[in-house]
Amino acid sequence: MHNHYVNILIFMKKILISLCCTAIFYGVHAQKSNFDYSFYGFVRGDIYYNSRSNTEVVDGLFYLYPKDRLLNVDGEDLNATPNGSFYTFATRLGLNIKGPDVGSAKTSANIESDFGGTTDINFMLRLRRAYVKLDWEKGSSLLLGQTWHPLFGEVMPDVLNLATGAPFQPFNRSPLIKYQYRKHALTYTASAIYQLVYTSVGPNGKSEKYLKDGVLPELYLGADYKNGNFLAGAGVDMISLKPRLESPYIGEIYRVNERVTAFSYDLHANYTCEKLQVSGKTILASNQTHTVMLGGYGVTKVDERTGEQEYTPFRHSSSWLNVVYGTKYKGGFFAGYTKNLGTSKSIISPDKLYGSGLNIDRLVNLSFSFRYVLPHWNFGIGYTLATAWYGETNLSDGKVINTHDVSNHRMESIFTYFF
Repeated sequence: MHNHYVNILIFMKKILISLCCTAIFYGVHAQKSNFDYSFYGFVRGDIYYNSRSNTEVVDGLFYLYPKDRLLNVDGEDLNATPNGSFYTFATRLGLNIKGPDVGSAKTSANIESDFGGTTDINFMLRLRRAYVKLDWEKGSSLLLGQTWHPLFGEVMPDVLNLATGAPFQPFNRSPLIKYQYRKHALTYTASAIYQLVYTSVGPNGKSEKYLKDGVLPELYLGADYKNGNFLAGAGVDMISLKPRLESPYIGEIYRVNERVTAFSYDLHANYTCEKLQVSGKTILASNQTHTVMLGGYGVTKVDERTGEQEYTPFRHSSSWLNVVYGTKYKGGFFAGYTKNLGTSKSIISPDKLYGSGLNIDRLVNLSFSFRYVLPHWNFGIGYTLATAWYGETNLSDGKVINTHDVSNHRMESIFTYFF
């Protein structure tokens, strides 16, 4: 096993050396080929402590919310166990590229990676972003490749945790086609989004297959208004999935034509003034599991002959507010709130639910942070209180009843060296 880890580390070193050699070669060749390259990135370390077990990813760096009670025969909560660790695999490396014009369009590209991939070991080099972009002087731009989901948008919280406000703030990077048109203070956005790493939940767990089988990509339309230090915008998102193509039912397999379609709507705003930044977002989210939000869908009807199912998506209201003040010394406050609004149709069984956090009625997060900012350096400490109200799903409307609350206290500290 030790040799296995050593071989992995040697392989990763070879990749980094190859990247550096490639960068040097292209840097020398850039003037002849009219390309410009610039590296950027940071080394980041995260230390954290939790008072109980939590729903989380990336070995706890990407923190979401506390797990429900898990009682043993003695009535002890097995999830009421503290944990903590120290990791540096949020370290990031990126490359910006500017190339020759294509007609009247300026061209650019971005490649970005970190070590936050998930395997049977703690870290793995992964692709965060990889896209090309065309910009026209008349205000149009076209982006092709993997980057941030439009619901992540221009307004996101400035917090210590790697989750960047999730599950209250949508968090997703996906392959997409994004067209933007800028006219005076307005920017209009239209996107077609596919899935790769951040995928929807369905009968076979998390998979890109549900969107792929539905053929139609996720679609987004939005508009932003920016005037000086103030920005406000709105958007609508549609996702249409095919949960199954076949139905094993009463000893036979039938071909089925199932689909669940959901619409989500967001409003967002941001204001900056000297040392102060205030931002917020509210979303009526429906089946947004691929953006690391609470949600999903349930079965409303089953055909008596073939087992073909009909579905209804869950709706969640999710909002957050973030206030940051300071330059060298920065204090921050973040508040997030999510409420399960249920479904528009009744559900036939609690065993026919597909999603994440569907047994949570509401979720609250309060975070406080302090950062010491120097040129190329950032040190921060923070405290988070997160409370989730768990209960039972009311099949008539999908809402959660008979709730009890569970809380987690989280302390974290980070250091970042930018280059």
